Amino acid sequence: MISPAESLLKYDDPVLLSRGTDRKSPKARPLRVSNEQPPVTSCVPPPPKPRSDHTTTQQHQEIIDAILPPREWMEANQLWVQQVSSTPSTRDDVVTLRELLELKMQQRHGRETGICPVRRELYSQCFDELIRHVTINCDERGLLLSKMRDEIQITIAVYQTLHESSSAFGMKKAVHAKHGKTDLETTISDLENENQDLEKQVNEQKAECEALKKRETERRQVEEQNHTQEIQCLTRTIQQMKVSYFIIIFEAKKQCKV
Repeated sequence: MISPAESLLKYDDPVLLSRGTDRKSPKARPLRVSNEQPPVTSCVPPPPKPRSDHTTTQQHQEIIDAILPPREWMEANQLWVQQVSSTPSTRDDVVTLRELLELKMQQRHGRETGICPVRRELYSQCFDELIRHVTINCDERGLLLSKMRDEIQITIAVYQTLHESSSAFGMKKAVHAKHGKTDLETTISDLENENQDLEKQVNEQKAECEALKKRETERRQVEEQNHTQEIQCLTRTIQQMKVSYFIIIFEAKKQCKV
């Protein structure tokens, strides 16, 4: 592991732990709260034992470690541990924190609006530093703020999960829509080709129908012409037969008179 990056959260100087030591990380130490009651020897309870400054400081440090765990890293095969500072803060520290936050935002090009992981990281570090300030003065306030911080982080994680799942669902739908679009384009192309073929067949059928109509018209004209000629021929034949009949009748009458 490499050394941890700079943070807006104030830490003490790192402490070197040997590789074979049995000392545990401060963040793994549970809070030690004594529930033992002194033995009752009389009706009047003895006065409570005053807590030593060392015990109070140790419990206070344990609360800070529980809220803001120390960070550990390996460097040159050696384990380094760095605890959160328990030094009380002043007004100047708050002003310096604000200036440092603005400087980090400029250096890391954090965006003032919209979704920005850099801004979220820096503001989370700044919030942890403010929790440290409050916890040094009042443990209960620090614990309450840590619960609020954890709840906010859980809410953000839920929204991030929903965003990722919705993005994945959207991408999946987009891929399906793309494939569906390709299939529809192929279907449209096939239908257009089929339509062109059908239009070609219709045109061929129309041409064939026009040719057939033209042939039938010509054939009917020829038949009508032949029929007209035949009628004329028959009419002439009938007239000739009538003339011959009248001639025969006239000749017959003439012979009868003689």
